[in-house]
Amino acid sequence: MAETPKLSVEKALSKLRENDAKSDSAVRDEKSDALNKEIKRMRAQRLRLGQQPPKRD
Repeated sequence: MAETPKLSVEKALSKLRENDAKSDSAVRDEKSDALNKEIKRMRAQRLRLGQQPPKRD
């Protein structure tokens, strides 16, 4: 039989904690925050662009 690699207890616990740390709600919150920042940036850009008077030839 081939030998199976064994993880130390420390490594196994760290892997489990890693998975728990990034729960679905945490990932969703991060994505939501990123989208909110992008919305704020785009609104500010729209306001800046709307303030410029139209150029006349």
